[in-house]
Amino acid sequence: MQIGIDFGGTKIEAAALDGNGTIVTRIRRANPGNYDDAVRAVRDLVRMIETTAGRRGTVGVGTPGSVSPTTGVMRNSNSLYLNGQRFREDLSEALMREVRLANDANCFALSEAVDGAGAGSAVVFGAILGTGCGGGLVVGGKLIAGANGIGGEWGHNPLPWPSVQENPGPSCYCGQHGCLEQWISGSGLQRDYLSHARQPMNAVDIIAQARAGNDKAENAFDRFVSRLARALATICNVVDPDVIVVGGGLSNVAEIYERLPGIIRAHVFSDAWSARIVPAQWGDSSGVRGAARLWSLEEALARKDTAFVNPK
Repeated sequence: MQIGIDFGGTKIEAAALDGNGTIVTRIRRANPGNYDDAVRAVRDLVRMIETTAGRRGTVGVGTPGSVSPTTGVMRNSNSLYLNGQRFREDLSEALMREVRLANDANCFALSEAVDGAGAGSAVVFGAILGTGCGGGLVVGGKLIAGANGIGGEWGHNPLPWPSVQENPGPSCYCGQHGCLEQWISGSGLQRDYLSHARQPMNAVDIIAQARAGNDKAENAFDRFVSRLARALATICNVVDPDVIVVGGGLSNVAEIYERLPGIIRAHVFSDAWSARIVPAQWGDSSGVRGAARLWSLEEALARKDTAFVNPK
């Protein structure tokens, strides 16, 4: 049995997958918002899952941020209380077993590559377009975390082929200017609309207004698609994926799949380009499924002889 934990900013979800990849049980609870209670919350969720299933499982965790290969502590997490903590080790101690941990965008990409929208493809890039902008890369079924744990982390690269008006771009919390996250996220779309229309509007309403023919909303969406296409073209020029799987709230906007290929093709350094761009198959479930997949099915089955003991 493979247990996945999707550690979000407001909620923590645990789910158990059987050998067919079917979720057999899942539990959610509010994220307590502080470190010690968060460790206990994950421990308790795993215990509840195992009590329901009647057996012990492997545990993988998807979390914002990543583990520094130099210090072993968490970094770059927007759940700030995780930063500087040995989260993986503390969870392993609480659960009395090895715990595998990866960035949530990496878990998303792994889920979709194993048995989602990218299944059967040699190179899969997963792009999350939500409040922020995350990414993950899977090659030959293997998650590419990279030597420094930042594989697929495209949100803090600069916008490519910028116009004069796009330079130097808005400041980013990472200390740079013009990062992709400031352009092609939901919050980036909202910021761009505000700067041109001089009035606030959320991303959902911008899309609705663009569909209704509102000029200002249409122009904001045109700029968004252009920027997203240029950003994805750089991914194509570096790793040449077979498929790009899109997740996050903006993955539900059907128009982006119609318009992206033509713009990407104009920026790809090749006489031919045919990668598929598709929405995630598993939607919001990809995070927890990908976390469970940090352990292969073979590894999970190899541990089936470990008897389940209901902890006190």
